[in-house]
Amino acid sequence: MPSIGGNIVKSSKHFCPTSIAVEPHFFNHSPSDIPLHYPSSIFLDPQSAFMEYQIYEAPGFSMGLVCRPATMNLWFSWYQQVLELVIVVGNWDTLEVKPKTRRLDTRHELLKFYEENYSSNLMHLVVYAQEGPDKIQSMVEYKFQEIRNIDRNRPSFPVHPCTYEHLQVLVKAVPIKQGHKLRIIWPITPGIHYHKEGPTRYLSHLIDHEGEGSVFYVLKTLGWATSLSAGQSDWTCEFSFFQVFIGLTDSGHEHVEDIVGLVFKYVHLLQESGPCKWIFDELSAISETIFHYRDKTPPIHYVVNVALNMQFYPPKDWLVGSSLPSIFSSSIIQSTLNELTPNNVRIFWESTKFEGHTDKTEPWYGTAYSIEKITGSIIQGYALVSVDNYNQWMERAPNVHLHLPAPNVFIPTDLSLKNVIKKTESPVLLRNSSCSRLWYKPDTLFFTPKAYVVIDLHCPYSRHSPEAAVLTNIFTHLLVDYLNEYAYDAQIAGLHYSIHATRSGFQVVVHGYNHKLRILLETIIEKVVKFEVKPNRFYVIKEMVSKEYLNIKFQQPYQQALSCCSLILNDRSWPWADKLEALPHLEADNLAKFVPLMLSRTFLQCYIAGNIGPNEAETMIQNIEDIIYNGPHSISKYLLPSQHLTNRVAKLARGINFFYPTEGLNPSNKNSALIHYIQVHQDDFVLNVKLQLFCLIGKRAAFHQLRTVEQLGYVASMSTRYDFGVHGVQFRIQSTVKDPSHLYMRVESFLEKFENQLCEMSNDEFKDRVNALIDMKLEKYKNLREESRFYWHEISNGTLKFDRTEREVAALKQLTHQELIDFFNKYIKVGAPRKKTLSVQVYGSLHTSEAQKSEPTPTNHVRIEDILSFKNSQSLYGSFKGGYGHTKLQELFPGNC
Repeated sequence: MPSIGGNIVKSSKHFCPTSIAVEPHFFNHSPSDIPLHYPSSIFLDPQSAFMEYQIYEAPGFSMGLVCRPATMNLWFSWYQQVLELVIVVGNWDTLEVKPKTRRLDTRHELLKFYEENYSSNLMHLVVYAQEGPDKIQSMVEYKFQEIRNIDRNRPSFPVHPCTYEHLQVLVKAVPIKQGHKLRIIWPITPGIHYHKEGPTRYLSHLIDHEGEGSVFYVLKTLGWATSLSAGQSDWTCEFSFFQVFIGLTDSGHEHVEDIVGLVFKYVHLLQESGPCKWIFDELSAISETIFHYRDKTPPIHYVVNVALNMQFYPPKDWLVGSSLPSIFSSSIIQSTLNELTPNNVRIFWESTKFEGHTDKTEPWYGTAYSIEKITGSIIQGYALVSVDNYNQWMERAPNVHLHLPAPNVFIPTDLSLKNVIKKTESPVLLRNSSCSRLWYKPDTLFFTPKAYVVIDLHCPYSRHSPEAAVLTNIFTHLLVDYLNEYAYDAQIAGLHYSIHATRSGFQVVVHGYNHKLRILLETIIEKVVKFEVKPNRFYVIKEMVSKEYLNIKFQQPYQQALSCCSLILNDRSWPWADKLEALPHLEADNLAKFVPLMLSRTFLQCYIAGNIGPNEAETMIQNIEDIIYNGPHSISKYLLPSQHLTNRVAKLARGINFFYPTEGLNPSNKNSALIHYIQVHQDDFVLNVKLQLFCLIGKRAAFHQLRTVEQLGYVASMSTRYDFGVHGVQFRIQSTVKDPSHLYMRVESFLEKFENQLCEMSNDEFKDRVNALIDMKLEKYKNLREESRFYWHEISNGTLKFDRTEREVAALKQLTHQELIDFFNKYIKVGAPRKKTLSVQVYGSLHTSEAQKSEPTPTNHVRIEDILSFKNSQSLYGSFKGGYGHTKLQELFPGNC
């Protein structure tokens, strides 16, 4: 038996013996016998890596590479002790040309690496299964016994990658996207050596804090920063780094010396005040509660996490890792804190304003950068611009009151479970009035002291113009901004919230421990009703939103194609360019006038699930109604029936191939992209499962043909697409090899070939695929959040098919192979009379000449010249919202109407 470390965990999920039977084949065999190591595959691997490289080839992607010494990149790619050769990043030059120049054979080097390093004593195995430990142990010993053990030593790198030349440096780099970022980094003693004492957890908790008196609170008040995070990064057993990352505003970019000074002031405060036991105890209590009541995660994530823990921690801590700091050690915390000095610092400053002011270019992605040497005395004694300037960074930083956080009032103390007498397996309509509708679902699966609450505020004025859409977006950002200092403690304590704009208004989501959830939720709603525009914060948020909109042009071409596809299909959506054009003209006064108008007519669509009783849920929504509609600051009235908004989708014409060609937004991006969409049907259980089964069978074949065989691009996939109850198939390809019109022809060619595969499939293979889809559908929800998102999806779309899983599984069990073939022939097959398609074609810089060619349009193909004109000419599917679904449900619950 090879010396494989292992851990056996019983699971409530179904265990698939096939997977454990297949995977050992990879581990047990010589690499020369593994298909991925055949000469033909070795040739394809650099091609695949090169295609991935081309996705991110635009300058600016490699800031992370600039931040690391060259020795560290090599180390990270090989030290995960699985000892398999992984090409993390590379291009054709580094993966093919240079090795040949050096007379190196890639496959030979791979096999050599295997022979020298592949040993079971360095591996760790975790099995997550339903079977008992004895059976799993027997299965593992049988399946994995042939893995060789050549007793290799664990790789170690005792030399720190940061020598003197890597310390006390300021690196300026030019990104491609708008914005400014600052990273302050120190090499420190690895926290893994003190995982029970948690020194880096303690320091990140304080430096990362966003409450009053924190670094971020001060920077935000000054209008210099939009985000701050801190913690250990890039750690190993031999070395580690502590990083403070700050997202800067334009004003903050002009005050970087002051910002660095403020960070060091706070570090100095921590050094002088010394570690506080009450802060550690609070952090420890929060960590213990979070660990004890943590949500289940996908099994694959769990086993990967445990396998990684097994590399670094003693067996008793394999399941825990460093998540439970429990031993307060003032000396260990102080020792780590004392490593955060000006003499030990590395500063990385990223901004487009450095363009033309750098003297170096990193070789992988062409990012321009420069390196300046600084010293501790500069930070403590001289200004950045000149050592002759005696303005000290720390002394010239604003004289503000930095202090430690107050005790966290949001830590839950009541973790008891509610005793709900009447359990229900699906949401029920608990409340229905002219002002609100409340769907309620008690926890019947997870039995944790948590709840999930959605308040969807429908405001018809929020989307009536591009300006309104932008103002709604700024409004939600400002709400989060105003709540930040108050709600940060709640998030630390495991009570989370989000506020974001939607297609019909904006939405508030609160989830986590239910004990103090109601306090946070009502505070948020109070902020909505009492909203006032603070001009200084408005312009900070406006700047941030402007950069978000401007950076859209740097998204990947396939993302641009997806956005165009959604814009064409979905009613009541505004183009990115229209919102970008409206944004510069908007001022604080515009928002002050808009918010009362937006809130003047409102309807609340609500969902409450988890450890909350029905009476408490109703009371919660009644209180929110009172705040919004009946309070002293109320400005809202309920929606009239004609004002309720619906989401409708364009109904494409049968037998016509619509296509929309456009140039890529980023002229420096070589990639082109195709989104080929086949619209099939509006929500129907039988058609749903036919479409899902077709995609399950076809997606692997599509990936193999379009990506592996034809090497069209790194992004090549087939999947289902869902737009507000309308289902279809979507092909997604991004390529530098071929232009979008050629990609479209390759998709059509694939469908022609796949028809034969589908028809020739054996009955046993068909049944296997059906059973696989059934198993996927019957997989239980892992946590309350996952369950709630399913039910909220039904509610928000108006479909209200809470028994969807059971109904679709029943339909699958009745489905025959011939019925699937008939479905394909009717809706998917090339040339099918009822087929409805839309192709969005984004031409990258390598293919712009192809886009400009004037060629005759093929029969049954219609070019979309203008999206708005096209949308206005199309009929629309009916909406599920406000229709039969609600009427039927209200009849079932007449007492709540």
